[in-house]
Amino acid sequence: MRPRKKNKQRVLMLSSRGVTHRMRHLMNDIEVLLPHVKKDAKLDSKSQLHLLPELADLNNCNNTLYFEARRHEDLYLWAAKTPNGPSIKMHVQNIHTMDELKMTGNCLKGSRGIVSFDKAFEETDWGRLTKEVFTHIFCVPPQARKAKPFIDHVLTFSIVDGKIWFRNYQILEKDPLQPNGPPQTSMVEIGPRFVLTPIRIFEGAFSGATVFSNPEFVSPAAVRSAAKRAKGDKYGMRKQAQQERSDRQELRRLEEDELAVPKVFA
Repeated sequence: MRPRKKNKQRVLMLSSRGVTHRMRHLMNDIEVLLPHVKKDAKLDSKSQLHLLPELADLNNCNNTLYFEARRHEDLYLWAAKTPNGPSIKMHVQNIHTMDELKMTGNCLKGSRGIVSFDKAFEETDWGRLTKEVFTHIFCVPPQARKAKPFIDHVLTFSIVDGKIWFRNYQILEKDPLQPNGPPQTSMVEIGPRFVLTPIRIFEGAFSGATVFSNPEFVSPAAVRSAAKRAKGDKYGMRKQAQQERSDRQELRRLEEDELAVPKVFA
């Protein structure tokens, strides 16, 4: 009989300087869902990503979740297999934490969850690679130190419009309105919610050759720059219209008559 392969995945989770309160609450929610996560102190410099594989090795972790905060409350998430890669850089949008949603669902702290992926992950190469990385990170090992021997929620990842949508649902075995009735399985959303837009997939851990680059991704800085440019164009069009109006008034102005009052009584 072949020995059963053990799941020895451990995840290091940390963030950069400058994270907001909503980002911290999102990290706390993910830590509650993943009992095999180890949190570390914030990384001082965003240009020292090469230190993350070493930190993961020091914490005996073979996966890393790194939240990188930018200006204007932009948040990026790195999911990497350490120390050899691959690594995925994603833009995080539409963040809703558990405290904000106030859903009726609930699950046991430290319980293990079923990880469900949309069939769209199998249709592209980057989707299959992302599914493999997420499987190693979000699947809780049964031997995890803080894990409880219960499975009472489902973590779902779906691809819609080229973005990865995350949802978390509680598994209900009975109808709350009929607790003594027959067993009836249903799901109630718990939270948190967020949307991930893949940007690049690198061959190594936080470095290396680019395996995939999303051609449809537009950075938030480019969006803000385009909005400012549009405002500037609107101002320029208004000033041009004012100048054209002044020119038309000059063309319509008639010459002063010889019998005008100012000339007669001058």
